[in-house]
Amino acid sequence: MKQAWVGLGSNLEEPLAQLTDAYRRLAANPQIQVEAASSVYLSAPRGPQDQPDFYNAVLSLRTSMTPEKLLTSLLATETEMGRKRLRHWGERCIDLDLLAYERLEISSPDLVIPHPRAHERRFVLDPLIELLGEDYCLPGTCTLQSLQAQCAGQTIRVLCDFPR
Repeated sequence: MKQAWVGLGSNLEEPLAQLTDAYRRLAANPQIQVEAASSVYLSAPRGPQDQPDFYNAVLSLRTSMTPEKLLTSLLATETEMGRKRLRHWGERCIDLDLLAYERLEISSPDLVIPHPRAHERRFVLDPLIELLGEDYCLPGTCTLQSLQAQCAGQTIRVLCDFPR
């Protein structure tokens, strides 16, 4: 089984319930073992500002799937949960991002690992620090603590423990 980290986000239709539903769906997949969940964080939208704040968390999991198959599974889960892509960085009932997979670096038309914007988003970095510690380095980057310091202007706060 390979180690992977998945970011979860929602700002529509009872966001906390959406994150919980996504967790349960992923945990029900026989090819995935969810090992840990970060706290749930509340953050302002990064794109259009005329939308609600986002609820975000990160899951640490083990999987027998390849990175490509895991991404396909995450996208299928989004679709099953009713995700509609109406506008870039817009509101959504669920967003599942493959943030990292083992220590791999992949750059293909369909998949980039680590996630290409993970290093510039506190709503990704803070939960990763909670799970991995400040000294962890995403492949091709510096420590999570250093990356977090570069995002100091972003507003984020811990909302609650991840509900199960």
